[in-house]
Amino acid sequence: MSWSHVIGAYDLLDTPAADGSAVAEYLRAHGAREEEVVVETVTGEGGSTDFVRVTVPGAAGAAAGGAAPTLGVVGRLGGLGARPEQIGFVSDGDGALTTVAAAAKLLDMRRRGDVLPGDVVLATHIDPDAPTRPHDPVPFMSSVVDQHVSNEHEVLAGMDAILSVDTTKGNRVCNHHGIAITPAVVDGWIVRVPETLLDVVSRTTGRPPVVMPLTMQDITPYGNGVYHVNSILQPSTATTAPVVGVAIVTETAVAGSATGATDLGSVETAVRFVIETAKDFGRGIARFVDPAEVSRLTELYGGMSRLRGAHPAAAS
Repeated sequence: MSWSHVIGAYDLLDTPAADGSAVAEYLRAHGAREEEVVVETVTGEGGSTDFVRVTVPGAAGAAAGGAAPTLGVVGRLGGLGARPEQIGFVSDGDGALTTVAAAAKLLDMRRRGDVLPGDVVLATHIDPDAPTRPHDPVPFMSSVVDQHVSNEHEVLAGMDAILSVDTTKGNRVCNHHGIAITPAVVDGWIVRVPETLLDVVSRTTGRPPVVMPLTMQDITPYGNGVYHVNSILQPSTATTAPVVGVAIVTETAVAGSATGATDLGSVETAVRFVIETAKDFGRGIARFVDPAEVSRLTELYGGMSRLRGAHPAAAS
């Protein structure tokens, strides 16, 4: 279980003083080595945010010169808070909370001797006073930096597959309380939901898996003028590696800027899903895509990588 890590991470992040240095110190207290944690402060038009990335090396992963695949875990959000407009931790912060708690749990596991086969690289950003913006059906949290900047700091070339964790409550298309996963997205293709990840959902929730629907719009870059359900698949615009979204969802539409909306039970479930996926992916049990099927789709219909680029009109 990961309850102590979820509660500890929530206490750490639920403050106007939350920053990357505090998160790095928290992760080092759980066993991260100095060189395994990177903090980068980036300034945008509306202020600054701290990107935090931690690598948890596996016994047979790339860091050790092994062949076990590397899993990326990206916590997507606009911000942990919307101060001074809102007081306290906002719903949008759940992706960062999940990622920080999962990193602490994985580090504790390693310290105690439970070392995963493959490397796990976890990344998110820490901003306690992000802006908001209008969105239908409920307001969105915005960010002081653009999505492509987040991708530059969170999506690494060495990631063989990525879980993108994001609060996904501001919609009416996934009316479920807990977590849902998306179909896999790879180089502009929305492909089938990975059966092995559905297995992980079932064992971590004890319930039938729930799938978050996607549209082609959702896997195009922000800023092109079309509707996106949220930023959960934005990492897929920066990599050819397969990406699966881990959506923390609710039965009713909840604004990302709402306070008092974080359900720690749902977050703890998301943390366990991330950890169990990391175990299975590193051992070759969990697969995000069937490469032969993606190759066949490309052979029949051509590549879809153009969907990962901004529309010319949006870039002008």
